[in-house]
Amino acid sequence: MPFQYEYPRAALTVDCVVFGVDEHELKILLIKRGIEPFAGCWALPGGFVRVDETLDEAARRELEEEAGLKDVFLEQLYTFGSLKRDPRERVVSVAYYALVKRVEHHTTAATDATDARWFALSDLPRLAFDHTYILATALERLRGKITYQPIGFELLPPKFTLTQLQTLYEAVLGHEIDKRNFRKKVLGYDLLIPLKEKRREGAHRPAQLFRFDPVKYERLKKKGFLFEI
Repeated sequence: MPFQYEYPRAALTVDCVVFGVDEHELKILLIKRGIEPFAGCWALPGGFVRVDETLDEAARRELEEEAGLKDVFLEQLYTFGSLKRDPRERVVSVAYYALVKRVEHHTTAATDATDARWFALSDLPRLAFDHTYILATALERLRGKITYQPIGFELLPPKFTLTQLQTLYEAVLGHEIDKRNFRKKVLGYDLLIPLKEKRREGAHRPAQLFRFDPVKYERLKKKGFLFEI
């Protein structure tokens, strides 16, 4: 006789806050819901966890199914479980945040999403469920973590200029950074590999291109190295 579970159980979902950078702005990927509740409303990509998959697998599956995203930086954020966060039933959601190099990924809506679109932080639509709160939590985590761990390189193309790097940090942190001090600190870590290539930025002379060295960073981290911007 199969075991009978005597207590009612909550449903389990995953929700993903996807960050990308476009020009000088930090942007968020949202999907338009095609089903109730909140049909026609914008929301974070996500859905119910299947019984035969891990949380990470569920998050990556939902990103691919609803937004066409694969092979992106993904990290667990927080668990959200307020009693009335979903009008259907008792639902607990494990949230993730993802960092996307936008030049390498094309988003397409699928399954129960009718559209997938990038929005600037300054122009966000009203979100379904408690997704505004989840987004705020993810943004706080990103702004804190980017100052002590080089996750910002997950938002940049493989080859970038120092101006692009500084613009990224300013977009995420939401304020300007002193150019001289920023470059001195970043170059002082010796984690950027100068390339034999340059790129023109506007009317200025061509700027040096760099590549981040993740192998060296991991080696230094094991020795107690502290990255701080």
